[in-house]
Amino acid sequence: MFAVEEINRNTKLLPNITLGFHIFNAYHNDDRTLESSLLWLSGQGPTIPNYSCERQGKSIVVIGGATSELTVSMGTLLELYRIPQVTYGLFDPLLSDPVQFPSVYQMAPRDTSLPLAMVQLMLHFKWTWVGLVASDDSRSGKFLRDLQDEMVRNDVCVAFIYEIFTGLTEDELLHSYFLEKLSDSTASVIVIYGNTDALLTLRFNEVPHTLLYRMWITSSHWDIAKKPGYIYFDNFHGALIFSEQTSKIPGFKHFLKTINPAKDPENIFLQNFWNSAFGCTSEIGKGDGAVCSPNASLDTLRLSYLDMTMSHQSYTVYNAVYAVAWALHEMFLVRSEMESNSNGNILGTYRWKLHSFLKNIQFNNSAGNQVVLAEKNSVANYDILNYVTFGNDTEVLVKVGEFISEAPLGQDFIIQQKAIVWPRTWGEPLPSRCNEVCHPGFHIKAQEGKPVCCFDCAPCPQGQISNQTDRDQCMKCPEDHYPDRERIHCLPKRVTFLVYEENLGTALASIAASFSLLTALVLWVFVKHRDTPIVKANNRDLSYILLLSLSLCFLCSLFFIGRPTAINCLLRQTTFGVMFTVAVSSILAKTITVVLAFRATRPGSRSRRWVGSRGPISLVVFCTFIQVMLCAIWLLLSPPFPDADTHSDPEHIILECNEGSLIAFYSVLGYIALLALASFTVAFLARNLPDTFNEAKFITFSMLVFCSVWISFLPTYQSTKGKMMVAVEVFSILSSSAGLLGCIFIPKCYVILLQPQKNTKKFLKNNPNA
Repeated sequence: MFAVEEINRNTKLLPNITLGFHIFNAYHNDDRTLESSLLWLSGQGPTIPNYSCERQGKSIVVIGGATSELTVSMGTLLELYRIPQVTYGLFDPLLSDPVQFPSVYQMAPRDTSLPLAMVQLMLHFKWTWVGLVASDDSRSGKFLRDLQDEMVRNDVCVAFIYEIFTGLTEDELLHSYFLEKLSDSTASVIVIYGNTDALLTLRFNEVPHTLLYRMWITSSHWDIAKKPGYIYFDNFHGALIFSEQTSKIPGFKHFLKTINPAKDPENIFLQNFWNSAFGCTSEIGKGDGAVCSPNASLDTLRLSYLDMTMSHQSYTVYNAVYAVAWALHEMFLVRSEMESNSNGNILGTYRWKLHSFLKNIQFNNSAGNQVVLAEKNSVANYDILNYVTFGNDTEVLVKVGEFISEAPLGQDFIIQQKAIVWPRTWGEPLPSRCNEVCHPGFHIKAQEGKPVCCFDCAPCPQGQISNQTDRDQCMKCPEDHYPDRERIHCLPKRVTFLVYEENLGTALASIAASFSLLTALVLWVFVKHRDTPIVKANNRDLSYILLLSLSLCFLCSLFFIGRPTAINCLLRQTTFGVMFTVAVSSILAKTITVVLAFRATRPGSRSRRWVGSRGPISLVVFCTFIQVMLCAIWLLLSPPFPDADTHSDPEHIILECNEGSLIAFYSVLGYIALLALASFTVAFLARNLPDTFNEAKFITFSMLVFCSVWISFLPTYQSTKGKMMVAVEVFSILSSSAGLLGCIFIPKCYVILLQPQKNTKKFLKNNPNA
């Protein structure tokens, strides 16, 4: 009505021509729709196909088709007469087929960006578990497919899909089934899409609690406004509605405020709407309501009756009327001869000729926006509206955001979260998820056979953290950091090594120094009593060498304590290997001396020339030389070096000496073990030789202790890490050295210091078995 009146006042558009219109009911039923179309074609009389009783005021074009189904139902009949049909419903790609629907023109912009806009809203509020409800028409089916594809691309899962069958809204069984499915679902966010008639069952649901707990996302094509006076009018309070953006049409609000059926008594449509909206009657004594006030105005109506702002659908109808007017204007300019024709029915005669002008129509409406038809339709932009109801039976739509499809990514979606009024049971934005949030310290673990949104929460692996919710993978801490107990933060690792200041380091260093001093004291005793029989027996020089090497063995353990340095690491194992080789080879030489001394007593024995100090010392030098060569090769090819172990201890960085070559390290130890085994074998075989000063028994026992210590060392050394590994080696050095010192020299010191009378030739001659 507004558009037609505006065009008739415009002297530049269709001058000297007055537009009019007829209004027919478009039932959501194929039979009634065809009947209404036939009534329009045949006139206000018998509906006779292919025959028209209407001679005056015949319409030239049809503006209708709020849904694709209605458009198809009417178009089947109207196409027989090539009558143009301009639709104001949702854009449907199926209706763009020029072969199947050559006479249909769509005014609405393409809504291909609506699925993306809705998914952007879901991602903003982290709604990843969403139910979908739609009518069963082809248009809604395509929307569902597009929305599901967009949801899959953004890891948003579909909780359920329910299609409401058009024409079966009164089926109580289907209605109950839907409510049951909705109640069983854990999704708290529902997207609803489709035509109004198919979804009426949700608007007037008599079990409100199923709906009140949900956030509804819909488009403005579905009218969720309340039923007047209905007790459950606020079922959809807090819903978010995507409404196609429209421009403000000048004069429309003023038109709504001033329009009144009293001023236009012939407008039956307006009179019927007025009576229904205001609950009144236009005549006294007619109907049950009061007489309509002549001062009533549409701006006092509730939102459920009329939105004072031009809705997207009204905006489309407004543009459709203007499109037809401009097409007629162009046709009159081309066919100027029609202007002089007095026959008012000439328009009806040339309906089909309007097609060529509608296909190419392009104009700017009164809001300054460009309008095009056919395949040139632009992509829609959306306002995000918040549906809010109040206790006084009123309701409003509040703009809280927008989606601009042409804007760059990141700037296309705008939402004012603080302006949103949430459902009454929410009060704040709540999550809609398949399961609970994976808190920091956990990561998402997919469940086999379930949607990607339905997952388990698994603790982060050792050495990794997660400091955010719902992390797909945990992050590794840097090598110099370790995760805290909750595996949320990375903490810096503490540097550790065996130091003198801690109890273990102090104890080992004290023991090493004490035993070294004790060994030096024993050496002093032997030197002081060097001319006594017990010192002179078994090669006095070897005893000195053995005591000196043992003293150095105790001291070399100090290289293992303290911060590892380059010099420290080079000297640590090599000094230990050489000193122990000297000690063990000295014991081997002493043991061989005992055997040679016994054989030398036999008449004609050649062993006498080997008895003396030169032969055993040569053996010690030779054995030591081999070990020195092994150490030299080790230092030349792959020397030890300071290293930091960040993996063995999760909370510490262990400063240690990397051996460089494990083969060289175990070769040094193996060579010492070979000498020890030889010493043990020879001493064991010579333990019962009849010699007054035969120390083979003591050497056997000492080597037994030595071998036991180092055999225990190997598995223990391999199973420990960090400074405890160093402590194990230091302990093995000290215990094995102490075993040699105690088993070989303590009995002799006991005789020298406490029983000196036994350390004389006279005593030995009188006691041959001593």
